[in-house]
Amino acid sequence: MAKTIVVKQIGSPIRRPAKQRATLVGLGLNKMNRTRELEDTPSVRGMVNSIPHLVEIIEERG
Repeated sequence: MAKTIVVKQIGSPIRRPAKQRATLVGLGLNKMNRTRELEDTPSVRGMVNSIPHLVEIIEERG
């Protein structure tokens, strides 16, 4: 089974650069307090690390 991480949106994309908003959409998030379970790959980790003020990793599974 592949490793996964649970990511929660903790910040609003309002008044953020378009690139940060696009990163949120790429992670499948668009509203406050939404969570997504994503595959733990270097690309997903990079996206999460590029917007640490908007998302947090709640749980790491696997």
